[in-house]
Amino acid sequence: MSNGSAHAEIELGLDRVANAEPGQRVQERRFPKARPLAAAGVVPPALRDTVFRRLLALADMAAALAGLMVIAEFTGRGVPTLTLIAVPLIVVMAKIAGRYDHDEVVLRKSTLDEIPALFALSAAFALAWSAVAFLSDKRLDLGGAGVVVLWASTGVALVAARAIARSFARVAAPPERTLILGDAEARARLTQSFQYDPAARVEVVGYLSLKEGDSAGGELTFEQLEAAVRSLEASRVMLAPGGDHFEDSLDLVRRAAAAGMKVSIVPRLFEVVGSAVEFDAVGDLTVLGVRRPGLSRSSRMIKRAMDVAGAAVGLLLLAPFGALVALAIKLDSRGPVFFRQARVGQDGRSFWMIKFRSMVEGAERQRQALTPRNESHGLFKLSEDPRVTRVGHWLRALSLDELPQLINVLRGEMSLVGPRPLVLDEDALVEGWHRERLLLPPGMTGPWQVLGPRRPPLQEMVKVDYLYAATWSLWNDIKILLRTFGHVLARRGV
Repeated sequence: MSNGSAHAEIELGLDRVANAEPGQRVQERRFPKARPLAAAGVVPPALRDTVFRRLLALADMAAALAGLMVIAEFTGRGVPTLTLIAVPLIVVMAKIAGRYDHDEVVLRKSTLDEIPALFALSAAFALAWSAVAFLSDKRLDLGGAGVVVLWASTGVALVAARAIARSFARVAAPPERTLILGDAEARARLTQSFQYDPAARVEVVGYLSLKEGDSAGGELTFEQLEAAVRSLEASRVMLAPGGDHFEDSLDLVRRAAAAGMKVSIVPRLFEVVGSAVEFDAVGDLTVLGVRRPGLSRSSRMIKRAMDVAGAAVGLLLLAPFGALVALAIKLDSRGPVFFRQARVGQDGRSFWMIKFRSMVEGAERQRQALTPRNESHGLFKLSEDPRVTRVGHWLRALSLDELPQLINVLRGEMSLVGPRPLVLDEDALVEGWHRERLLLPPGMTGPWQVLGPRRPPLQEMVKVDYLYAATWSLWNDIKILLRTFGHVLARRGV
């Protein structure tokens, strides 16, 4: 890497990066000669991470106490004071399992993502407390049933307590001040992604180019990066390296992490393979094994079984409510109760998707006249669509117009969770490897629906769908369903 001058001008966008277009130059400024971070007293993420760690530790101890209260009721013998010493043990176990350090590394701090790890932690706590209780008093032998009750109650309490703790931490702690390293295209792509996922609470405070302009010459030096971090009080450096700067990027990552900066890397490779990889060590090499896209026969059976069970139960429970919705639609406007539209499904086969009618009769014929007002790229979307009826506004706000799609799920044309079912003209715009999103049936909900209140353009949406299909897992489907309920209740899809 070229050393360059510590006073050289570097390209830096200050709070203007979200509005900058690829290739557009933004504000330039000079930075003074950098000092070591420790000497400068600059460790911006420390306070933010401390808030999360301490609240999570308190939540874990509260969950352990809740589990012990349940077991006291279960056994009818109470909880001996001596065994309460084991309560802080859950904090030690969580630390060993990396449950506090995890939040420091990731941008999106989600309790839902760590549920399997939390139930594993509660199992270890249940066994440890049972051993302490038995050694302190032989009469406190819980037996198998008691251990299971303590495991389940502590696990549920951990999930609830950590979700509440993170909600408080997001309010108490400042957003993640992030400095992006990369070219203009990478900057635009990353800031756009942050806008689609506000739950990550990322504040882009500026960006640096890995290679300076022709007037400055040379590559970005670590001293310049360090000075920018100090000046902007950035808590995280996000690196999106290109092929021309790979070696330089490796050195920047190593030195930045050693200096105490939090570093995230966005390799272009994972835009294609997503998380469908297994890390493997061969000699002194780290190798990524990529899973083939699509579902195995057993996975297809499991997914289909969940679809049939969920759709059947949903239709049975919601039938009386559906009748009331149908009556409201008929009383509100002329036309049929249901709206049928051709959509593209699995393997490119078209089918008729069913919804409660939320627009006036003949709305499809008015679409062309409204095209100039379209607010999305590739997809047709209007925030204030004049074709929507009064009842339709209510149905859409609560996503109730989607309920008849449970019939499509029973037929096998759709799934509870899957890629977005596109209309024919939208599907015609999807080309290349993005079409592998059709390896799975389209879903009533999907990864695109839980991104946030802002819908991504078509090309970004099909990329998300492709990665969902390439990395499918049953647990991911369950997480998307749970997040969908949260979005509906919060009316984020309005």
